[in-house]
Amino acid sequence: MRVLFLLFAILPILEIALLINVGSIIGGWNTVGLVILSAFIGAYFVKREGVSTLQTAQEKMQRNEVPGKELVEGLMLVVAGVLLVTPGFITDIFGFLLAMPGSRHFFAAQVSKHMKMRVVAPGMGPGMGPNGAGFNQGESPFGQSPFGNGPQSHQQGDDVIEGEYTDNTTNDRDKRLK
Repeated sequence: MRVLFLLFAILPILEIALLINVGSIIGGWNTVGLVILSAFIGAYFVKREGVSTLQTAQEKMQRNEVPGKELVEGLMLVVAGVLLVTPGFITDIFGFLLAMPGSRHFFAAQVSKHMKMRVVAPGMGPGMGPNGAGFNQGESPFGQSPFGNGPQSHQQGDDVIEGEYTDNTTNDRDKRLK
């Protein structure tokens, strides 16, 4: 709750104060131009990094791997895009941090680590797998971590069970004929 208060009440006040101070130093129109320029540069970086992240995710999916890291990075790029088109210098700094590959990888690793510790299946307590069986921290109860570090869902050499069945139920028409 406090974080949301800071984001929606204090941050705009800080942005406005900073824009006024920068405007008094370099001029109002130059400040507006700088804000617009940073939005265009940010949009370019977000688009470039987004395409790269999407390609990496598609390659992982073709190898039957879960692109968990790429999903987290894609979400960060969306947030970066919103921050970069929001007028202000403070949001631009955070937006550029999320758009640049080095810092984005660092933040994605931290978010993934934090989320792995909180993975809980619906209807089960923490650390409880199907049928009450426990599973390790960060491991999904469904066999594969959504963040790319768990066991693969389909390993080479998995047993395939084939079979046939016969439907022994009779339909109503057959019952009336007898």
